[in-house]
Amino acid sequence: MAKAKTAYVCTECGADYTKWQGQCSACKEWNTLTEMRVAPAKAAAVKPRFDGYAGETSQRVVKLADVDLKDMPRIGTGTQELDRVLGGGLVPGSAILIGGHPGAGKSTLLLQIMCYLAQTQPALYVTGEESLQQVAMRAHRLGLAADALQMLSETSVEVICQTATQLQPKIMVIDSIQVMHMAEIQSAPGSVAQVRESAADLTRYAKQTGTVLFLVGHVTKDGSLAGPKVLEHMIDCSLQLEGSSDSRFRTLRSHKNRFGAVNELGVFAMLENGLKEVKNPSSIFLNRGEQPSPGSVVMVVWEGTRPLLVEIQALVDESHMNNPRRVAVGLESNRLAMLLAVLHRHGGLHTGDQDVFVNVVGGVKVLETSADLALLLAVVSSFRDRALSQSLMVFGEVGLSGEIRPVPNGQERIREAAKHGFKRAIVPKGNVPKEGIDGIEIVGVSRLADALDAL
Repeated sequence: MAKAKTAYVCTECGADYTKWQGQCSACKEWNTLTEMRVAPAKAAAVKPRFDGYAGETSQRVVKLADVDLKDMPRIGTGTQELDRVLGGGLVPGSAILIGGHPGAGKSTLLLQIMCYLAQTQPALYVTGEESLQQVAMRAHRLGLAADALQMLSETSVEVICQTATQLQPKIMVIDSIQVMHMAEIQSAPGSVAQVRESAADLTRYAKQTGTVLFLVGHVTKDGSLAGPKVLEHMIDCSLQLEGSSDSRFRTLRSHKNRFGAVNELGVFAMLENGLKEVKNPSSIFLNRGEQPSPGSVVMVVWEGTRPLLVEIQALVDESHMNNPRRVAVGLESNRLAMLLAVLHRHGGLHTGDQDVFVNVVGGVKVLETSADLALLLAVVSSFRDRALSQSLMVFGEVGLSGEIRPVPNGQERIREAAKHGFKRAIVPKGNVPKEGIDGIEIVGVSRLADALDAL
């Protein structure tokens, strides 16, 4: 009997080696190589079940201008927030990967969507982690219409594809991809090879048949998607459902989308009857106290295709340590240190002996530079122990030389603030509209010193 061949595969990046070594040469991680059996050459030469990968293949070369631009119909999910994140709805033949921490609500959201879509078109929900009774109990508890949704409890990719070929569903959910396995792959479910090949085979089926495919993915301790990075490259949309255990709000963010805007944000509330969309997210992030307090200011961030009002808080306190602390929650810590240096150099405010804590209320992560000016004004307000007006809104990027740079979609941000009742706005001079906006006073500034004087 021939000796079985083995290979050593990195669980982080998927690189393979002929022998074990302590560090992966590709991703530089330590102790991530695991031994896996290699499938025999006879099994590896088996013809794939579906020819091609990204849809119908053709060996005929055509010009780009001759490609048929037929309109791809969108399938509404019944949830406007999810449709917004997806770019307008589900595209036939697309593969969507949704990840999140345990208990975030991935299975609940998908079960609600599938029960809604099953009323008008064939839908298949494949569960590999929960029993059919457990899924039925959740549907009953949420009060969902469960009479039309087809269920399958299976972890074999071959059986799933055969069943789907017979039923021909328009939408299919795989919960989750980490428990799926293929018989020709000689490794345990959840390994790099199994996850990669299972996702590739399911995605290939979706592309060939025009089926909308949802893949549920686990995340690691640091919040990144578990499994090989190639998993995110082969799918069309990558969504992340986030939310802390002590908050009833969940945010759905798009990290990759071939059919819409990236970094689009959808907000949901976890209630007794499931996840419900929040039509006006700014209202939950602006739940401020009746009395104004020092160190608090409101800014407008741009999430995908819409503005969102959030509150930034800062606390400046005398430090009793040799190295004062710089803590940022929801913002980048390195940028906080840089902006404090700009404030000292061009604003005349020394915080070298002060602890500085900044926080974005509501658990929102602000990644754009439009929060610079609001952050500095919140720091100044806390340092001087002087509360800013609750009707004030601020945004703008601060440069290293103290200049205030304009940001994209400035007028739309100002209109959003005026719609929520803000009466005054300090914005970059380049974002001041030529014609005023009713109900709000707009102050344009070009230097950090001008912004401090405008307070």
